[in-house]
Amino acid sequence: MNQMIAFSDRSTKEMLRDPLNLAFGLGFPVVLLLLLTAIQSNIPVDMFQLNQLTPGIAIFGLSFITLFSATLISKDRTTSFLMRLFASPMRASDFILGYTLPLLPMALMQTLICYAVAGMLGMQLTLNVLLAAIVALPAAMFFIGIGLLCGSVFNDKQVGGICGALLTNVSAWLSGTWFDLDLVGGGFKKISYMLPFAHAVDAGRAAVAGNYSGIMPHLWWVIGYAVVALVAAVIVFQRKMRRDNV
Repeated sequence: MNQMIAFSDRSTKEMLRDPLNLAFGLGFPVVLLLLLTAIQSNIPVDMFQLNQLTPGIAIFGLSFITLFSATLISKDRTTSFLMRLFASPMRASDFILGYTLPLLPMALMQTLICYAVAGMLGMQLTLNVLLAAIVALPAAMFFIGIGLLCGSVFNDKQVGGICGALLTNVSAWLSGTWFDLDLVGGGFKKISYMLPFAHAVDAGRAAVAGNYSGIMPHLWWVIGYAVVALVAAVIVFQRKMRRDNV
């Protein structure tokens, strides 16, 4: 446990050594929120209501944490740092937790900043916003798990394309953040609700609206995907440890 905590502290320091990417991850959702709010103020149709838009932007913003976690672990794999640590008693789960724990406060901070800016733009801030931030944590763990899984398999250049371009686009189009999925319907909507992105957004919207009974039917999907992603990351990382120790 002490070794895992020490490794977590080291991962935190690595994150703080890259303030540009950290600022981008925290600030990009805010830029999107400001831009879409400005667009809404100049069109007669309610396309981007803050109560509907903000939970979607908060979840979409978490997709950038995938790239952050993937880059962190892939860079460690390309150096001798992890090779030395593989000789320690730490297990694969300790490594994955050591990478995950520093990223959760970043995810929470990003979500709270997003809602705070929405409040400045006119959204009514209630205690439900804090609930929405907590509801977003399983989605954050899913994105972190996917990043750690990809970072355990691919190098730091490859994860840029997979986690940076591919995943962010998938989460953007299939989450229902920018448009109502009912407008498309059919197979597109069915595929969207087979994945966690739309469920995460709907759970956040239910929390903001105070529709407490509407949270868990969506949140269970996200929790399930988060568990699968983190377990898969542990298994793949463990195999990498065994292979590198041979």
